[in-house]
Amino acid sequence: MANLTPELEAERKRICQIAKDAGLDFFETVFELITYDQISQFAAYGGFPVRYPHWKFGMEYEHLSKSYEYGLSKIYEMVINTDPCYAYLMEGNAMMDQKLVMAHVYGHCDFFKNNIWFSKTNRKMMDQMANHATRIRRYMDRHGQDVVENFIDVCLSLENLIDRYSPYVEKSVAKSPAAAKEDTSYLLRVDKSYMRDYINPPAYVEEQRKKAEDQAFEKSQRFPAEPEKDILNFFIHHAPLTDWQQDVLTIIRDEAYYFSPQGMTKTMNEGWASYWHSKLMTTKILNDSEIIDFADHHSGTMAMAPNGYNPYKVGIELMRDIEERWNKGQFGREWEECDDVRERKHWDRKLGLGRDKIFEVRKVCNDVTFIDQFLTEDFCVRNKMFVYKFNKKTNKFEVDTKDFKAIKTQLLFHMTNFGQPIIRIEDANFENRGELLLTHLHEGIDMQPDFMSETLKNVYKIWKRPANLATVMDGAPQLFRFDGKEYTQHKLGEEPSPNPANQESSGS
Repeated sequence: MANLTPELEAERKRICQIAKDAGLDFFETVFELITYDQISQFAAYGGFPVRYPHWKFGMEYEHLSKSYEYGLSKIYEMVINTDPCYAYLMEGNAMMDQKLVMAHVYGHCDFFKNNIWFSKTNRKMMDQMANHATRIRRYMDRHGQDVVENFIDVCLSLENLIDRYSPYVEKSVAKSPAAAKEDTSYLLRVDKSYMRDYINPPAYVEEQRKKAEDQAFEKSQRFPAEPEKDILNFFIHHAPLTDWQQDVLTIIRDEAYYFSPQGMTKTMNEGWASYWHSKLMTTKILNDSEIIDFADHHSGTMAMAPNGYNPYKVGIELMRDIEERWNKGQFGREWEECDDVRERKHWDRKLGLGRDKIFEVRKVCNDVTFIDQFLTEDFCVRNKMFVYKFNKKTNKFEVDTKDFKAIKTQLLFHMTNFGQPIIRIEDANFENRGELLLTHLHEGIDMQPDFMSETLKNVYKIWKRPANLATVMDGAPQLFRFDGKEYTQHKLGEEPSPNPANQESSGS
């Protein structure tokens, strides 16, 4: 394929066939051999050779490049979810490393093609990214680089305000007026026709009908009619933006939706790719002289992560656990109800369903459903999982609990919406003043005040009217507001007071 040496190309063909024989199904995969400088550049661009110009990509490139030069980190593999898939090999890596990367990449490509959460992504995103770059450069030439880049800064600060599940929800078809039926849910049930007027007196029916009409009218006057989770889409259609600003915001939103499934399946995707590179390398690909090097590099990938959670390690071990359990029949009602420790330890029904089960899991799950359905207490004990927290008294991180429910709850919390606050637009004409009211779905953790205040200020820059956010802070319902000059907060039901620490002196 593209610019590979004859030796690498021969290995690519061999590994590709081995992966297909093992049951993997992937788009055509194009490997390119590039320098460490190029791979740092592409990684800074999210894996793409071309992106729109912005300072954040340069900052990311400097970080990756310096990390490599100082020996702090090294990018072994990078693959893009497109059709065909594009993957990169770094010049100077040992042949064993190149084999490992190719086997790992084929696992990712199989996941991209077959996992349902990637089914709505744009498979021609390589061309789309280049098109986005051209359009934004044109706007910079026309309106000035600083003007456009500053607006991109605002958009990027809000890029997570999308509804990640909306692409997978089928839109309902509105019924014609003739087919619509009057809502009579407010009527009490009547089994005997002669009891109708007694159970539902005409005066009661009229009162309830009027109340239902008032509620329907009130709902029709709301804007939006239902709370809106895809805030960027709402801004594109309703915020007072110029044509080029609408287009830029559309570009940011499209790219946010493209990258969203990768965040939703990080543990599964890396676990699946690691599972297959481990199996293929040790059974089919490696020669005897490469085993030790492979074991060393593989164990490095599976080591403890700086933040305490390694998606490669958790993903691969959970895949192996599922395969073993379904091979032995350690699932279902009989297994769950068995309380004999000795019997559970030696339980083996020899069903051999493990391989089919992990392919099914690969197809339908994301990280939330993966952890929710298959993380067990036995797995947590075997893999020594625990929840830790920072102790201000000792100034150290310490084990908080090893309780299974707490571990699972913590993992699910950080995987749901990537651990970020869930925000939606409740009212775009708040108190009939054209102000925006956002609500935060509070799930036990308060938002960070500095992030919250900066986000409100950027929402104001898009909406051009005061932005309000209803949330819970320190156990009490609070309303935060930014009107372009002053940032205030107050408990709901009380008068607002300025928050001096967050006021803007210039009103920008």
